[in-house]
Amino acid sequence: MSTRIAVTGAAGRMGKMLIEAIAVSPDAVFTAAIEQPHSSLIGADAGELAGIGKNGVMLVGDIAEVVNDFDVLVDFTAPSATLLNTECCAANGKGIVIGTTGFSVEELAVLEKMYSQLPIIKAANYSTGVNLSLKLLEMAASVMGDDSDIEIVEAHHRHKVDAPSGTALVMGEVIADTLNRDLSKVAVYGREGQTGARDQETIGFATVRGGDVVGDHTVMFMAEGERLEITHKASSRMSFARGAVRAAAWLSGKKNGFYSMQEVLGL
Repeated sequence: MSTRIAVTGAAGRMGKMLIEAIAVSPDAVFTAAIEQPHSSLIGADAGELAGIGKNGVMLVGDIAEVVNDFDVLVDFTAPSATLLNTECCAANGKGIVIGTTGFSVEELAVLEKMYSQLPIIKAANYSTGVNLSLKLLEMAASVMGDDSDIEIVEAHHRHKVDAPSGTALVMGEVIADTLNRDLSKVAVYGREGQTGARDQETIGFATVRGGDVVGDHTVMFMAEGERLEITHKASSRMSFARGAVRAAAWLSGKKNGFYSMQEVLGL
């Protein structure tokens, strides 16, 4: 049976991509669309907005209006909205797939307290290639990490509001965990002026913003005499959308708890 999926932020760029991805998935059916309550698009046909033709799913301004119409909610919105949506899903026996980034430490703590109350997947990036890259980074760090200077460079479009990207931070966490380092203590997010010699224990981050770059990430392991670079470049948000829909279909029927995209992909 196909998983009934709701999309919040359905009129946004990512929301439209998700609706399109659901439409071509053999394992999912699009049954609910949610937007901000003050949106002028409330009542519009979500399929028509997404450019795939009318599908009879109308935008609503409150998740409570459609809470009985879906099995899993896909949420790529903002931290405050995601927290409220997670609470609603937990209270109504629904699963949630979270692609929202930019959570504060306090917001993450609140979210983590809800992990046992519903089936949930939270990932900074849902593309298959990025999640495979995380596995490769773990391997590279275990072999070269102690003998290399490690730098992470990411580039995104001019409209992205958080930096570094959630994907870059996850890459840093995977490397730090593999090397038994605490990322909060070894991360360097910017350099300027007389910084002194580089501490080899650190993991550097560089952020580029401009144009319509969907998402580029490169991790460099720089040793004496050689350099290993692991790069992922996204040319379309559809790779993220398809991965999120795949995750939502996989999550349906799972027991309460936190699941990773690595589990979805069998990595």
